[in-house]
Amino acid sequence: MASKEIIKNNSKYNISYEIVNNNQKECIVFLHGWGSNKEIMRNSFAKYLDSYKLLFIDLPGFGNSSIVSALDTKEYAQIINLFLDALHVEKNIIFGHSFGGKVALLLNPQILVLLSSAGILNKKSFKTRFKIRFFKTLKPFFGKSFYKFFATKDVDGLDKTMYETLKNVVNEDFSQNFKNFKKKAIVYWGKDDKAVPLSNAYDIASFIENSKLRIYEGDHFFFLNNAEKICTDFKEDI
Repeated sequence: MASKEIIKNNSKYNISYEIVNNNQKECIVFLHGWGSNKEIMRNSFAKYLDSYKLLFIDLPGFGNSSIVSALDTKEYAQIINLFLDALHVEKNIIFGHSFGGKVALLLNPQILVLLSSAGILNKKSFKTRFKIRFFKTLKPFFGKSFYKFFATKDVDGLDKTMYETLKNVVNEDFSQNFKNFKKKAIVYWGKDDKAVPLSNAYDIASFIENSKLRIYEGDHFFFLNNAEKICTDFKEDI
């Protein structure tokens, strides 16, 4: 494991990363999802792509990478872009899972590989809308213990900076960004994904003109049990 200091707007970010197959020429960059880290991507894909150099990155605030202040997805992409430039890595192929898919999209690689990517806003159910309205009404009268009954599991254990970051990124609508992407995209999805439903996969594939969609058994982390098949399909799809 290594780290690289990146400076953006006078703020220092230590980005933790790992390179596998460093002797290979063509590089694939891997970006994990919210609440995850580079290890989950490395453990899934490293042994099936030995003809590529593989770069696994901890996004700021996750794993062993630092964060200075709350960010949005655009700022994440700017930091990772500076990081890739510092390592002299070209943005040819980038895999992005969930939140990492949005970051990968903004990096505008030649080949974008989306694994159950975030970025499509889904209409909240009546139950969820009622819950939010109820919480906002009663929030001034109760303390933090009341908040715990309503908070998404994504906020568990978050400090203030990461909580503010989550608020920044959770409701971003990237529909137009997908439509504006003009390079090649490969969309891989879990059939039983509840975090980002399969309908989002069809939306993204329809938004990106030069795209291919494949669906696998599994949920939001479908790639954990399908990594070998995904890598085989990837070699065919490119």
